[in-house]
Amino acid sequence: MDLLTLRESYLQQQIMLCFNGPISRSLIEEIGNALRNYLNGQPTSPSSAMDVFAVYIEMTQNIRHYARSRDYTEEQATATIAVARDDAGHYLVSAGNLVEMDDGRRLVEVVNDLARLDAGELKRAYKQQLRRPRDEQAASGAGLGLLDMARKSTRPLEPALQALPSGQGFFSLTATI
Repeated sequence: MDLLTLRESYLQQQIMLCFNGPISRSLIEEIGNALRNYLNGQPTSPSSAMDVFAVYIEMTQNIRHYARSRDYTEEQATATIAVARDDAGHYLVSAGNLVEMDDGRRLVEVVNDLARLDAGELKRAYKQQLRRPRDEQAASGAGLGLLDMARKSTRPLEPALQALPSGQGFFSLTATI
């Protein structure tokens, strides 16, 4: 492994935090604490720091819940997470994981639908979703997490789905804070 090339790539892409591996509740918490401590030492507004942290938590918990709901092995349950800055100083919070292709396609469609909504429409959709009764039999959560991430993001959420030779896909999502 060429760590120097990896380091140079991270520096070029302004990646501050990166993780790739099986994700557990305690690991989500530890990485979250490291991220929060890092953000507290940066010239970042407290609200932006909280938004970055909240989006990181939502993304990683979604990955963990999905992998558990699919009974994925530890290798299949691997998450890839990165927090970077862009040239305009925005934080880019990205996370990706293995998914079943049908699930990934549906998720890309939902995220793309959210991207068409303006701030007022996102707020209304969030409030509507809050009022809906939660279906305990549903395969996923109430959808509040995606709506909340979309509301915190300064640009539309960016989904990607790449087909893998196994027939599964790699879904990734980026939020800009």
